[in-house]
Amino acid sequence: MYDYDLLVVGSANADLVIGVERRPGAGETVLGTDLAVHPGGKGANQAVAAARLGARTALLARVGDDDYGRLLLDSQRAAGVDTVGVLVGGAPTGVALITVDPSGDNSIVVSPGANGRLVPGDVRAAASLFHASRVVSTQLEVPLETVVEVVRSLAPDSRFVLNPSPPRPLPQEVLAACDPLIVNEHEAKVILGGSRVSDRPEDWARILLAKGPRSVVVTLGAEGALVASGAEVSRVPSVMVDAVDTTGAGDAFTAALAWRLGTGESLADAAAYAARVGAAAVTRAGAQASYPTAAEVEAL
Repeated sequence: MYDYDLLVVGSANADLVIGVERRPGAGETVLGTDLAVHPGGKGANQAVAAARLGARTALLARVGDDDYGRLLLDSQRAAGVDTVGVLVGGAPTGVALITVDPSGDNSIVVSPGANGRLVPGDVRAAASLFHASRVVSTQLEVPLETVVEVVRSLAPDSRFVLNPSPPRPLPQEVLAACDPLIVNEHEAKVILGGSRVSDRPEDWARILLAKGPRSVVVTLGAEGALVASGAEVSRVPSVMVDAVDTTGAGDAFTAALAWRLGTGESLADAAAYAARVGAAAVTRAGAQASYPTAAEVEAL
């Protein structure tokens, strides 16, 4: 019996958000709305999203001993996440500077701060969390060597989910553990590099799968998603909603998918559920504040 449905290893940031009429070009200054501060970071977002849905969730992350760190811990606990794995100190809490335009699209710059101090030794010290978790999910806002150590620390029958964001080339050891590797269009192009011989997402999914992951999911925004495992590639339709803010929607998708896979759902069914969770998230402002409960997803 696992103590946790999902262990998220990853980043925790304070999101500093400004609304703009349009995002500035090089050398340009634009005026925006009042600054809003929200708890964020891809790891912290995934943990809150899963817990809101009802998953028993733990987070392994590092924050600073500062006001932003306390904001992040409070948000995790309010959502029901077990924060026993959240380490405090070593550097200031990570910060993301986010501009959001009227269509809901965003641009983000991240200062990693304490996220960059989440080291392989922290992962080894949390061995009990890994052995207690059915699914482990991570991203690339923490050092790549830490992600490699996560793969090496997995329990024999637990499942590993990776969203390689921000994208970079991945070692074979990490690729081979992914079940699934979850990428958006930009991330797919970076990881494929010279292997991207087609503009068809179905081909991206097949080529990514050939690089070693056990399964692949390509998210396509309003076009839905593609899931690939074995020789089969299938499309998951999107859920049509009026988008207010896309910040953190991909994290909600990944968290929901990881949790549902742990319950035994097929990749396609889990992705269809995750698409509904992501759709619900874009109808409200912010990242963690926008994440739905299971009842709200059912009502969509």
